[in-house]
Amino acid sequence: MKRLLILLLFPLTVCAADPTDLPPAAQVEKALRAHPLVRGAAAGIQVEEANRDRLEAGPHEFALRLSSQQRRDRPVDISYRENEVGLERTIRLPGKAARDSALGAVGIEHARFALGDALHESARLLLGRWFEWRREAAAARQWARQVETLQRQHEVVGKRVGAGDAAKLEELLSGAQLAQAQAQLAQAQGRRDRAATEFSQSFPEIALPADVTLATPEPQAIGESAGTWRQRILKHNHELAMARSAARRGQIMAQRLDAERMPDPTLGVKFGSERDGQERIVGVQLTIPLPGSGRAASARAGVAEADVAAAREAMVLARVEAEAQRTVSLAHSTRGQWQRLEDVALRMEENVRLLEKAWRMGEGQFAELQAARRQAIEARLAASQARLEASEARYRLLLDAHQLWNMEAD
Repeated sequence: MKRLLILLLFPLTVCAADPTDLPPAAQVEKALRAHPLVRGAAAGIQVEEANRDRLEAGPHEFALRLSSQQRRDRPVDISYRENEVGLERTIRLPGKAARDSALGAVGIEHARFALGDALHESARLLLGRWFEWRREAAAARQWARQVETLQRQHEVVGKRVGAGDAAKLEELLSGAQLAQAQAQLAQAQGRRDRAATEFSQSFPEIALPADVTLATPEPQAIGESAGTWRQRILKHNHELAMARSAARRGQIMAQRLDAERMPDPTLGVKFGSERDGQERIVGVQLTIPLPGSGRAASARAGVAEADVAAAREAMVLARVEAEAQRTVSLAHSTRGQWQRLEDVALRMEENVRLLEKAWRMGEGQFAELQAARRQAIEARLAASQARLEASEARYRLLLDAHQLWNMEAD
């Protein structure tokens, strides 16, 4: 049992080298293994194994029947002590034991799929909160750079005003823009710290890097067709596998309840002593319950519950297919959106460079430079966020297709 759980508790190994913008695989393995959702699902396997043993053993047990009485013969005025011992047990009819065994097996199968689903959902949560922290950290980093740039600009404006080459209004405008950027930086740092706290509370086994200034790798192209990715996601979807196993269990349960319409007989033997041992009794008894309407109603309920499970499977299949389609589409579209926003940001930054050069030479308006710089800041922030969203969408696709971390339950 322990060896099975070790195998089930996911040797989370990365197929290739660890991506530089993800936590180390060893820390991910430790974090997911310790997550309450995964621990509960692993314990569920033990529950189903015990339930399988119970079903295979059957609901019936041996019963010991003891009786003692005293008989009095009034004509001769003699009392006799009499005793009886009986042993009996209800016997499962042929076919019921096989269905009980099948129910136990499908229960374990369902619990294993539940463990895989718990792993998958925990990994999704980890990935989402990791990139939430990275986005906030990237925004704080961008605003810190802008504050440095605006601080240098403000110093230049101050020198020009002191030399009489610029109006005092330009210094006021420059200071206002710097103060606004500093406020944005403080807000971004607060959001980054909150995201870091939430991540650490959910996954304390993963240490957030102290240096958040590392460049984010560019998201790679997905490559294969959308249909291929959808098939991979559906093949490895644990929620769909759980729904299918639940439908199979419903069918087996309906068959079991239908078989229960014929009650199990009780067979017993008894040994008795009467008239103080003058008479010895050895007997066999058979008890056959007479089926009533309650058993037929239970069988009908089992069929209805099987239909409910089948309908739920169809509903889950439709939802999983739609979700797989969205995941594949998002992975493709976010990369194109990032590339377009990156191109816009580069153009805006080049525009700022030219306007600043013209302003320094006394040929441009400071208000135009300020407006262009604001637009460049917004464009750079949008491109940075789009890059991270594209990376997250790609990793989410790989995770759903079981190509990011190995989380198979077998």
